[in-house]
Amino acid sequence: MFVLSEVFKALAFLVDKVFSIIYFLLIIRIVLSWFQIYSYSEIIQILYKITDPILRPFRRLPLRIGMIDLSPMVAFLVLWFLRNVIVGILWQLALRTS
Repeated sequence: MFVLSEVFKALAFLVDKVFSIIYFLLIIRIVLSWFQIYSYSEIIQILYKITDPILRPFRRLPLRIGMIDLSPMVAFLVLWFLRNVIVGILWQLALRTS
C-alpha cells in the first residue's frame, strides 16, 4: 500500500504543478492583451492554443463591464476550485492508502 500512497502523492504534486503552469500562462496571456503585439509569433500562437480552450467557455458568458473582460478572473476561480478539489481528493487517497 505504501507504493500506492506514493503514487497518489506524486499525482497530487503533478496536478498541482500543471495548474500552476496554466495559471502562469493565463497571466502572461492577460498581460499581453494589454499591449499591441505581433500575434503571429510562434510563441504567441502556442500560448493562444494552450489558453484558448480554457478561456473560450467563459468568454461565451456575459462577463464584460465596459471594456473590461472578467472572463479570465472567473476562469481563475474555477481553475482554483478544480485544483483544490482534485489535489484534495488525491491527498485523501494517499493518506488512506498509507
